[in-house]
Amino acid sequence: MLLVDNPLTVPYRATTYGQLVESTFLWKLHDLSNNEEEASDGIHLVPAGLDTILRVQAKQHPMHCDAISKEINLLSEPFKIFEFDFWKRPDSQGDSKLLIKATNDGRIHAVVSWWILQLDSEGTIFYSTAPRWITSPIATYTGNWCDHWKQCVWFIPGEGIPISKGEEVHLHAVHSDTSVSYNLATQATEIRECDSIAGDSHLTLCPERIAIYGDRKWRSCMLTALKNLLQARVHPLCVVADDSVFLSLLVAHLSKTSNVIALFPGLRERGVQYLKAVADANGITADRIEVFQKKKYLTLNDTKQKKVDLLIGEPYYYGNDGMLPWQNFRFWKERTMLDSVLAEDVLVMPCKATLKACAMSLPDLWKSHRCLSKIEDFDHSIVNNTLGACGDLPAPLEGPLLPFFIWQCGETKELSETFTIMEFDLSKSIGPCYGKAQVEFTEQGMCHGFVLWIDWVMDAKNSVVLTTGPDERYWKQGVKLLSQPVEVGGRGSSTGNCCSTLLEASFDPSSGELAVKHVWS
Repeated sequence: MLLVDNPLTVPYRATTYGQLVESTFLWKLHDLSNNEEEASDGIHLVPAGLDTILRVQAKQHPMHCDAISKEINLLSEPFKIFEFDFWKRPDSQGDSKLLIKATNDGRIHAVVSWWILQLDSEGTIFYSTAPRWITSPIATYTGNWCDHWKQCVWFIPGEGIPISKGEEVHLHAVHSDTSVSYNLATQATEIRECDSIAGDSHLTLCPERIAIYGDRKWRSCMLTALKNLLQARVHPLCVVADDSVFLSLLVAHLSKTSNVIALFPGLRERGVQYLKAVADANGITADRIEVFQKKKYLTLNDTKQKKVDLLIGEPYYYGNDGMLPWQNFRFWKERTMLDSVLAEDVLVMPCKATLKACAMSLPDLWKSHRCLSKIEDFDHSIVNNTLGACGDLPAPLEGPLLPFFIWQCGETKELSETFTIMEFDLSKSIGPCYGKAQVEFTEQGMCHGFVLWIDWVMDAKNSVVLTTGPDERYWKQGVKLLSQPVEVGGRGSSTGNCCSTLLEASFDPSSGELAVKHVWS
């Protein structure tokens, strides 16, 4: 409103594009209803008729889609969705109706979208966030991986829309000041975003959590571990310490004589409403699972003077999806706070956690988080602390530990075997921990940092271990980037490169923070 007529603006124009894709991986990130059908545990997190009671938020989800390009079947050519001219006041609301012809047979699971900035009015300078598979001159991939610029994924509800080559799809796109939404339809199929059956009892979870709950392997591990625990208890009082709706239902399903108290520290009332909605479908009466809603900690008065036999968790805490892996040690802290209500022979699941690590080459990630200095003769160094810069730090400064999906971090290479730094005994009260490991490099390359994660040992026999390492796409790992990359080589290498380092880690229970340092040798 303060601009003159026809002002000069940089950028001059923005255009958003999209493409219809088929991808089993993307489908599993949102369609729990159809993915849990093959599970053998008898639990229905999404019962028939309540297809959207547990779902992802209907929005565009950011993702580095290049990482799954080999798993994507492109079903259309790229199409223009919206165009925004910044030299005039953009409309706050808008819509676009398109007719898109399918280029391949398949099932539409998602709309992948990106944008292109035209920086000058003449149309000679462009910046694109298009994925690498786009080859048009203007929209072509820029060549620089950036942590902050990703593509967007809009999930098509349910199993998606089947389509044949040459068939046309109607796409209706709507934008507000802050969001974009889509609706797709063919002549035979129309997809609606939600139903009214679930009412206010639905839960909205992140895509990775939906995929975990639909994963047969993960559910089988939880089933095995819990069955092993319940063999030693006849009339157990079980406390679910975290926000696991799955474990709350599973323990009540497996042990008809159990009483279950779910703490649901993040879900609270939403967890109560959800359990009420799905209890009947799972053959569980309303009095079998109690959700503890008081703000103070559980006491013997709340358990009618009965001691807790089982304390369990995945562990998973609602709203902690972007946190570092060891921040789920909240489970360990809560186990300690509940000590007065736990039986002497209480069984804890998970009973142990192991801090694992691997040295890696992460050139794209390191460059994306290196310190800023002078750019075009302007000093930007003042923002390094604000942005959390990790690379090019002056000695003796070190960067923070940051959470990332390693599989989405551009170019990566493992330079060492996976090694254990320390273990945490979750069956005992929380306390400070220290561990170290001598890291032997097995590959030659440029080491940019260390990737760390937690393996959860679910039972005392170590028969069920759930790893959250770099090969597991549904969990974020912690990354410790080096101030300066170091050229490394395997033992016996004739290049004179560094062949080992000592990695040390300490855990502070008062803050929940993990400190990591290394000494090169």
